[in-house]
Amino acid sequence: MTKKSNYLLSLFGALLLSSPIQAQNLLPKPQQVTMGKGVFKTSDGVKVENQVGADAENVYTKAWNAKVNDAAKRVVKFTKLANASSPEAYKLHVAPDAIEISAASSEGFLRAWQTMEQLTTKKGIACCDIVDAPAYKWRGLMLDVSRHFFPISFLKKQIDVMSEYKFNRLHIHLTDAAGWRIEIKRYPRLNNFAAWRSGKLWKDWNANGNKYLEQGSEGAEGGYYTQDELRDLVKYAAERGITIVPEIEMPGHSEEVLTAYPELSCTHEPYKQADFCPGNIGTYDFLENVLKEVMDIFPSHYIHVGGDEAAKKSWGSCALCQKKMKELGIDNVDGLQAHLISHMGKFLNEHGRQLVGWDEVIAGNLSKNTTVMVWRGTELAHEAIKHGYDVVMSPGAYCYFDMYQDAPGTQPVANGGFIPTEKVYSYVPGSDLPEAERNMITGVQANLWTEHIPTPEYAEYMLYPRALALAEIGWNGTKTKNYPEFKTRALAQVEHLKAEGVNPFELKKEIGERKEKMMPVQHKAVGAKVTYNHAYNRYYPAAGEQTLVDGNMGGWAHGDGRWQGFIGKDCFDVTIDLGNSTKISSVGTDFMQSSGPEIFYPSQYTVSVSEDGKNFTQVFDKKYESSKEPILNFKTLTWKGNKTARYIRVQAKPSSFGGWLFVDEIIVK
Repeated sequence: MTKKSNYLLSLFGALLLSSPIQAQNLLPKPQQVTMGKGVFKTSDGVKVENQVGADAENVYTKAWNAKVNDAAKRVVKFTKLANASSPEAYKLHVAPDAIEISAASSEGFLRAWQTMEQLTTKKGIACCDIVDAPAYKWRGLMLDVSRHFFPISFLKKQIDVMSEYKFNRLHIHLTDAAGWRIEIKRYPRLNNFAAWRSGKLWKDWNANGNKYLEQGSEGAEGGYYTQDELRDLVKYAAERGITIVPEIEMPGHSEEVLTAYPELSCTHEPYKQADFCPGNIGTYDFLENVLKEVMDIFPSHYIHVGGDEAAKKSWGSCALCQKKMKELGIDNVDGLQAHLISHMGKFLNEHGRQLVGWDEVIAGNLSKNTTVMVWRGTELAHEAIKHGYDVVMSPGAYCYFDMYQDAPGTQPVANGGFIPTEKVYSYVPGSDLPEAERNMITGVQANLWTEHIPTPEYAEYMLYPRALALAEIGWNGTKTKNYPEFKTRALAQVEHLKAEGVNPFELKKEIGERKEKMMPVQHKAVGAKVTYNHAYNRYYPAAGEQTLVDGNMGGWAHGDGRWQGFIGKDCFDVTIDLGNSTKISSVGTDFMQSSGPEIFYPSQYTVSVSEDGKNFTQVFDKKYESSKEPILNFKTLTWKGNKTARYIRVQAKPSSFGGWLFVDEIIVK
């Protein structure tokens, strides 16, 4: 009996005592399923016919083993699946008197078992015929345990849930500025100093100077996983068909390391650097030594090295970095990051592993067996595929579960944005890529960043049921979309998760999108010509030059195509031409506040009017106090009065600490 089967042995007996899921609520939906009549009962014993040996042991159960009877009328047969499209493919035939499970590998038998879990009720196993295989080989969830440290028991609980819905990758974000979370024996300062900070909550630590503390000192908060704990977690996950992919950040997001070991930074000063010094040979020795211990713990073929958002502030003035650039024959600091990532990729290859990085790592000198995790635009997926890399799609607009999932005023604090379950479900990976490239996408993944998520209960609230929508995409694919039908299944699964002690969002109580977005608004400036005296940002164009007067209000998310983004000094300055002299009584402009992505209300709002478009009279000018409260909110700044004018100039200055301005409509009455 294999170790993996031990887990399944204990599980089936429990299933027979409950009735968690009705057959019509299978999630993710199999590729082909035909429901039959009746159930297969195990209560009177079964006859087992195993034609494939150890691989089939993954679906043996205590209930069956205890009641195996060679004379029984009901038969459970395990057979080999020929010409399988994937190691996880399987066929399942359930009739009142027989079950036949066919698969090509232990992974396939495990996926069949996970489907049978959902087919099992108090009466027995629902009769059906299923032909199934995954749409993507990488179906992942990322949990950030640096910003807030969660216990091993929480990770095991999520592995149990992930297994039910056929996820196969748990990506753990183990290191970041907020805390180093993995025991590295060669570098003890990572654990007795860099894993501990002066604030239980990330927001408190971030607001009070980002200080680290010695382990055991007064006020020290944090923690790390021992190597033995992580080896046990790896085993636990493997028994449930899940590979754990560790992430060790480099070269950026490394303040905790560079405060513990400042000699690895360009300045050699603690609390001064976020990025490793790529010109320092000690950097490469350190990272290689860390990765050796990581690889000894995690058998995963994939090792994630981060690679995102490196500031590179000191690289241009660092003598060692300049020397390295000269040696490499490069003339910009971006080439230094490419060199460091390439070096680590080759190191991992030499040890039989494959580098995974966020899409910033894309460079022509990485080995072909590199996986790029695309979190920004699809054009980066195109570029990665062009280089020959594997691509996992994880776009922030659909797969960042730290965003609000319902009306922000009704939800705990999140990192801005708005990604409801329906939006996750609507995602089509690579939809704007050519078909040949779309077919080369390796997988999909959702990420739960935890800056604003301090507790396990809140983490589960943000994960589910949105993760179920991603499970559907990852396993079943995207050939057809029917959200009402999916929602019915998701609602049933929410009740099931609650019964298992999970804390999901109550999808049945969902409020939904901002009501202003749902209904066009009529006003005197709709369709008017708008002159941008300061251009909107090219990354947030919304509907272009008609955005501010198209009658369409924005929703909860700044990236929904309704909100137009502006950044820089005096960044919002537009003139509206009404076409002729018009009586006006108010000019109102909607602004968004969302501190996570650094979107803030303006510090000053000004309205001026003119008859000729050249000589303007100021009718309103007011200053506002700036705040960095993270709560997503909206404010309409308005002039009211009585004027006659053809041209209206509206200006706004950014907050006192900079950031973005986002505007959806200028309403003129």
